[in-house]
Amino acid sequence: MTMVTEFRTSALPAAERFDSWHGMVNDTIVPNRLRSDHTPDFRARLRLMDLGAVQVSALRYPPLETYRPAKLIRRSDPESYQLMLNLRGGHRIRQGGHDTTGSAGEMLLYDTSRPWHGWAGADAGNAGSAVNGIMVQVPRALLPLPQDGVRSLIATRLPAGQGVGGLLAGFLKQLVDHAGSYTPADAARLATVMVDLLAAVCAHHLEAERLLPLETQHHTLFLRTRAFIEHHLADPELTPAAVAAAHNVSTRQLYRLFQARGLTVAGWIRRRRLENCHRDLADPRHRHRPVQAVASRWGLTDKAHFSRLFRAAYGMPPGDYRRVAQNAGREGTERQPDGAHDQPPC
Repeated sequence: MTMVTEFRTSALPAAERFDSWHGMVNDTIVPNRLRSDHTPDFRARLRLMDLGAVQVSALRYPPLETYRPAKLIRRSDPESYQLMLNLRGGHRIRQGGHDTTGSAGEMLLYDTSRPWHGWAGADAGNAGSAVNGIMVQVPRALLPLPQDGVRSLIATRLPAGQGVGGLLAGFLKQLVDHAGSYTPADAARLATVMVDLLAAVCAHHLEAERLLPLETQHHTLFLRTRAFIEHHLADPELTPAAVAAAHNVSTRQLYRLFQARGLTVAGWIRRRRLENCHRDLADPRHRHRPVQAVASRWGLTDKAHFSRLFRAAYGMPPGDYRRVAQNAGREGTERQPDGAHDQPPC
């Protein structure tokens, strides 16, 4: 099973690029009609991750216009929602009586079973630049929310800068940036995370979080607490109680959330701090920063305590590790804490 498909029009003669892109999009994403002022030299690329029922595509292309008329829908319809995360440029969509434009940092939701008319445009003042985005395609049947409610979100702007929208956007960016590091065995789990996060975003905007399955609610809360921990690692006062309070749950609920995934809250905080210290100590860019300054940067302010933790995790004191790693180019010297190579459940 091949999870990742790469396609670049630059590998083709200029005269064939637009038609090849059009055909590829119709075959791999959804049939539609395209028009562009850049057909003489259409430089575009696609990285598509096949997660089974769910597809994630990183796209880069010149400004264009797209149509999906009823005739094409009758011919072929995956009965899916498409979510576009705008990274550069913007997308305008007319569908279901809505006419909405989303700019960089926003998301738009489409329905493949309803006609649309869309435009992808470059940033203001740079008409020839490419449009960048990440598209997710999820079968409607997989989204555990009433379809009438989700339809009300079609062709509306969904913020991607904070909250659960920011969590979804961050997950998508990490997914496509590290597409080559995943294996087919990861596909089902990644698809589950994707569906849970999209459902949580929709439920948030519908004020219908209580309608989500309990498992989805717990999964989303776990991802939110992990993102909160990652953002606050530098705070020495980051504790399980602080994490719980920030998410309006009890510490007991938080402990159960992590225990269900074979983790502890304090252990996860400690592990992530040590991993960041481990990385920075081996980085030549930080060679002039004292060891304890590196540790303090990640919330480990007690020198003796940090040294004990680091030695237990990596088998040598942090100062020794820095010398070995930087002198030997880190080759063959890195050791991870027990279980560090095991990816925690998403």
